[in-house]
Amino acid sequence: MKLLEELNQSQRFALGGVLVILLPCFFPTLFTPLGRAFPSVFSEWNAPKPRHLQLLKGALQLQSSDWQQSDLWSPLPNQGWKSCVEAADTPSLPKEYQGYVQVFLDGGLNQQRMGICDAVAVAKILNATLVIPHLEVNPVWQDSSSFTEIFDIDHFINVLKDDIFIAKELPSIYSWSTREYYATGIRATRIKTAPVHASANWYLENVLPVLQSYGIAALAPFSHRLAFDNLPTYIQRLRCKVNFKALVFVPQIKELGEALVNRIRYPSIEIRAGDTEYLQDRTDESSNKPRARKFVVLHLRFDKDMAAHSACDFGGGQAEKMALAKYRQVIWQGRVQKSQFTDEELRNQGRCPLTPEEIGLLLAALGFSNSTHLYLASHKVYGGEARISTLRKLFPLMEDKKSLASAEELGNVEGKASLLAAVDYYVSMQSDIFISASPGNMHNALVGHRSYKNLKTIRPNMALLGQLFLNKSIEWLEFQKAVLNGHKNRQGQIRFRKEKQSIYTYPVPDCMCQA
Repeated sequence: MKLLEELNQSQRFALGGVLVILLPCFFPTLFTPLGRAFPSVFSEWNAPKPRHLQLLKGALQLQSSDWQQSDLWSPLPNQGWKSCVEAADTPSLPKEYQGYVQVFLDGGLNQQRMGICDAVAVAKILNATLVIPHLEVNPVWQDSSSFTEIFDIDHFINVLKDDIFIAKELPSIYSWSTREYYATGIRATRIKTAPVHASANWYLENVLPVLQSYGIAALAPFSHRLAFDNLPTYIQRLRCKVNFKALVFVPQIKELGEALVNRIRYPSIEIRAGDTEYLQDRTDESSNKPRARKFVVLHLRFDKDMAAHSACDFGGGQAEKMALAKYRQVIWQGRVQKSQFTDEELRNQGRCPLTPEEIGLLLAALGFSNSTHLYLASHKVYGGEARISTLRKLFPLMEDKKSLASAEELGNVEGKASLLAAVDYYVSMQSDIFISASPGNMHNALVGHRSYKNLKTIRPNMALLGQLFLNKSIEWLEFQKAVLNGHKNRQGQIRFRKEKQSIYTYPVPDCMCQA
């Protein structure tokens, strides 16, 4: 009491603030009713404990052998396929074009990337000039990054100059054709009825007349609006050319990505400059470059959006279930069909994203050890650092953008989800091995791009893992044996695209020829 009397008012407020913050730690039961009343606020305070303690203990105790390590890191052999994006039967550019095609692309970076490829193909089908696509503000991440902030527009136009006409912006006569214009009423020049995976004929029958009448057609929505089958070879090859040749990131993203790669591959020292901490590559005076370290990129898509949409149980108790159910209802308003199934049913079907703990156990079972250099490509992980702690325990050498780059270096991309994703995409393409914790657009885009480059990419067997993690009595050695057997043919081996599958995920045979 005497001590409290001696404190001035500001000190009392500070001490009170500290006590408020610490109360949930010392008296968690006091906050249970609040957790039920306000699940979206309190659920992330109570990060779940490891759900697979027996497996975790086994993974931490048993290190992989040298032969496992060497086999794991060996690059893929030549599989007999090569890049093939030019088509002999490509029609030459017409002397007169039909008009201007605008597209408005929603979704995240990789959904928009695929939309850009499709937009080029549609412009070719219509003999039209493509206006540089407009990227919509992402409703989840609230990112307003434009095409020119992400992709090198001059490179894009130059690579495709013999294939289609591209305009950086509309001529003044069509300056009225804006997103705002189409948002305020029904417009004759807007095409909003394009079906998912529409055929080439659909565009010729429904969009070409609009172009011929008005000189312009605006397509919105446009994501996934072009079929993957029954298209001329030159159209398929053009889509490949856009994805693998024309779309490169702006120098700012490439330079930051390259810096991150160098800091992972080569030993580095931490240097303090004022209030900014940054990493500087350590150079060996006896040689220009030290020996490069191998590294894995783990794409961890485990944000609240993903967790809620999956309708799975992630061990956060009733408060977390309520919070995710409430979020799911607000965002999708009952349209999530998976919420009709139990967690066990979803996991048996392989429909639950892997948690950071589970992807860590998968990596350990595959043979990666606590000396593995891991780059974490992710945005915001649901549950924060507490949710990642088990993964970090298994892989203490884990890095990410924030640990490798200075605040100044990240200044131009911070808070912009598409630019941050672009940096992660660049680093992922430079890694020795890539693995994703759950299917999605980033996973699909990188699986396809790395397959095109013949780079090792591990695809988790989601159905197998779901069943293994449901077995609470399984021992580590049994788990590891099942994981190894279930992933022998899931490490970058060529897979042929089947009907209706994406050309951007399965580039063989549309984008590649036998060598």
